[in-house]
Amino acid sequence: MSVQILRHQQSNNPDLPQAAASAPGQTAPTVAAIVARARQAQREFARADQATIDTAVAAAAWAIMEPARNRQLAECAVADTGLGNVEDKIRKNYRKTLGLLRDLHGRKTVGVISQDAQAGITEIARPVGVVAAITPSTNPAATPANKILNALKCGNSVIVAPSPKGQGTCELLLSFIHAEFARAGLPADLVQMLPTPVSKLATAELMRQADLVVATGSQANVRMAYTSGTPAFGVGAGNVASIIDSTAALDDAAAKIERSKTFDNATSCSSENSLVVLDAVYKPMLKALAAVGGVLLTSTEKARLQALMWHDGKLAGQATGQSARRIAELAGLERVRDQQPTMLLVEETGVGREFPFSGEKLSPVLTLYRAADLPAALDCVARLYAYMGAGHSVSLHTANPRQALQLGMELPVARVIVNQAHCFATGGNFDNGLPFSLSMGCGTWGGNNFSDNLGWRQYLNITRIAVPIAERVPDEAELLGDYFARVGQ
Repeated sequence: MSVQILRHQQSNNPDLPQAAASAPGQTAPTVAAIVARARQAQREFARADQATIDTAVAAAAWAIMEPARNRQLAECAVADTGLGNVEDKIRKNYRKTLGLLRDLHGRKTVGVISQDAQAGITEIARPVGVVAAITPSTNPAATPANKILNALKCGNSVIVAPSPKGQGTCELLLSFIHAEFARAGLPADLVQMLPTPVSKLATAELMRQADLVVATGSQANVRMAYTSGTPAFGVGAGNVASIIDSTAALDDAAAKIERSKTFDNATSCSSENSLVVLDAVYKPMLKALAAVGGVLLTSTEKARLQALMWHDGKLAGQATGQSARRIAELAGLERVRDQQPTMLLVEETGVGREFPFSGEKLSPVLTLYRAADLPAALDCVARLYAYMGAGHSVSLHTANPRQALQLGMELPVARVIVNQAHCFATGGNFDNGLPFSLSMGCGTWGGNNFSDNLGWRQYLNITRIAVPIAERVPDEAELLGDYFARVGQ
């Protein structure tokens, strides 16, 4: 089916119900109207050829990558959410989308995608239908764009449920996507969002009515997705720890940690939250961190920072996504503020609710732990993840990459990132082989049903055709002979 054949009346058709904010009693019908338009568009899109599918992906990608629109989105995101900074969001919007385009380029997602003559199996790609994309305020343009591209690549329509703070940015993104769709002759109803103001009630209703939910953001949203009655992919909590062993190139490690921890003011779930440093290099590592702008707080300053960042045991919003200097100002840390810090460093020994710095901070605040040796470092990280962040990932700076295998075998993590700036590497980067994504599956450790970087395969159904092949019945001895030899028959 060509792009032109797909052209039809857009959502300003007076015969189609319009999305509008509604009273609570009207939430279900309002969401149903949006879903109905998405289904109508998706049914036609599901018959499209690969070229049309790829045109839709390219249109949505260029909507966020085009420099002027990218800047508008970044400026809107910072103005609306108060999180992060414009220049880093511009880089994130561009690089994450470009990387995903690389991953999707040339992928066949229409019709027969695999044939195995020996096994007699043919695989056919099938869309999942209408995707509900739940997105956070930390990345109000990049995350929706990532999910939209993946959904479109697999022949789906998508409805975004942004966070309340991110809804203005999402509206702007969709206006850009719809402008590109109009140029390409594609139906606008393939990509929609909940009407503003976005409510929890509407988000929950969308989850119930969609065919698939992909949820990124708070664990409350993820739990709501899992209990919606609709098949769902959700992500786990972040609380990344990084191990600095005695062979690490300390200056290089400190520079990479600073780049990662300060990028977009640490709004990424993949930013380092704790460093576990071996005793042999603890003092030199402190010096290396100081050289890149890390300022170590005194115990009194640490207490004042804790009072700012946590209220009644919960992470407060004042410091989230702010620069280290701004956080120092808010906490009344004049000595620290005057040093123009890039990161605020606090030393800690305990783990758990009574030690809030052991958890995720979503700010350029880094917690330091000491460990006698690598086994002690692994034990410290395991305790951190037993409290928060299990399944996500761990970072290792070392000259002995064989140690990464030990981390991968022993720690409850889906990713081990070796000698890299963690927040860039975990979600895919141009210098590693991980898929580009802003949604990290954390496996059963993190309460998730997958441990991959959320990507296009999660947005696809596969139908398998099985035809008869020559019978292959194995010999019993071939399969059980070793067992019988070891324990008897």
